[in-house]
Amino acid sequence: MVTDLERIIKTAKPSVTVIGLGGAGCNITTWISEKGMAGGRIIAANTDANHLAVQKADKFILLGEKLCRGYGCGGYPEKGADATRENYNDLKKELEGSNLLFIVAGLGGGTGTGAAPVVAEIAKELGTLSIACVTVPFDIEMSRRDRARDGIKALTESCDSVVVIDNSRLREVAGNLPLKDALAVANALVGAFVRNITETITQPSLVNLDYADLKAVMERGGISSIGIGEGDGEDRVSKAVSQALSTPLLDISDVGATYGVLIHIVGGEDLTLEEVAVVGEQILAQTPNTKRVVWGAKVDSNLTGKVRVMAVLTGVTSPFLSGISAPEKRVEEPAPVAVEKAPKLEPAPVIRRETEKAPMKKPMPVTRPEKPEEKPKYTWLLVAAIILILIVLVYYVLQ
Repeated sequence: MVTDLERIIKTAKPSVTVIGLGGAGCNITTWISEKGMAGGRIIAANTDANHLAVQKADKFILLGEKLCRGYGCGGYPEKGADATRENYNDLKKELEGSNLLFIVAGLGGGTGTGAAPVVAEIAKELGTLSIACVTVPFDIEMSRRDRARDGIKALTESCDSVVVIDNSRLREVAGNLPLKDALAVANALVGAFVRNITETITQPSLVNLDYADLKAVMERGGISSIGIGEGDGEDRVSKAVSQALSTPLLDISDVGATYGVLIHIVGGEDLTLEEVAVVGEQILAQTPNTKRVVWGAKVDSNLTGKVRVMAVLTGVTSPFLSGISAPEKRVEEPAPVAVEKAPKLEPAPVIRRETEKAPMKKPMPVTRPEKPEEKPKYTWLLVAAIILILIVLVYYVLQ
């Protein structure tokens, strides 16, 4: 009986695999390996052999050895996808038997952007629950953000849920940290999310998170966002919840329209059941339309006096992914109005019969207006001249 129970427990324990793709993805899986993760297997896969050689993982896969020859794919996602398909059978063999797959990658480059959708297709073919955890470049990296947006759209076609972390939002979490430490925050956030979820569903915790509950929230969950908050003192729970929901690592259109919520709570030995319940109540109050809620809690002796809350909001909408805030506004010139030309009218042909002739009309006489009779000019001068001549003749006759 004991043997059968042990076999059932071993069989019922979910198998978790984490695969890091590309440079950023492998850096995150290395962080997880260094911190240690119980209950999961870690795979590092990249087209760059030199970068892959310095990583830490349980399994290493050089993608596209024939296509890329270990030199990387030059930032071309199409080449990264072809390189991953070259190792399709190897990846499928490594992922067989996994109940949950975390696909970790940094989008905007070549390998991670191209490989992640291919790995998601393999997981879908195997019937494995797949959760992609991806990072998006900063706002100033416009071309890389465009490639990242295309990569996310391709991921959503095969992946159950895509957790997106926008590097531009890290300023609200780690804006005052040194540059090197701030850039490492994204790796730590993704790594902590993967590690906490894996250990919560595979290892005994204060409040366990069942694999079936996780699947109910994340399966076909679309786009998801993470919010992390930490508080101490008397109002540590309220502080942690407020920070987690007010600064999500992806710009969300409406938090209240969230489909599902995954809550993970970590506290010290002084964490009480009342505080755990208050966390759930405060999050639900701000997400009234949520359909599914699952949560888990864990005790960490290093967090005595503090509470850390991680809220994963599934089924959200983001302006970045819908393309609202990305393109620049352009003033469109009015299109020229096409003026239709009037059809040219041709005179209708005159049809005459041969037997009949058109009668000729006589031209009408042109009457000119009569000019008024002009009176002779200077009449009196002429009369005077005649009289003068007669007088002269009479004079000569009388002589």
